[in-house]
Amino acid sequence: MTASTFDTLAAARELKAAGIEPGPAEAIAVQLRIAAEADCGTLATKADICRALWIQGIGICGVVGGLITLAATLELL
Repeated sequence: MTASTFDTLAAARELKAAGIEPGPAEAIAVQLRIAAEADCGTLATKADICRALWIQGIGICGVVGGLITLAATLELL
């Protein structure tokens, strides 16, 4: 892992200069550093989301198909 180049002290100073209270400014700066250092390899890609939606769609179609078959078998349709 590479060393972080995000300066939380400078970020907190900038936020304070913009009128944010010291406590929240420091918390925001820390969270920005964490986000900057995050492993982007663990984020879901567009393809991952499309695949998950596709699988859910297939499951829903199976359930609806089963209900239609059941209704037809019971002569409810």
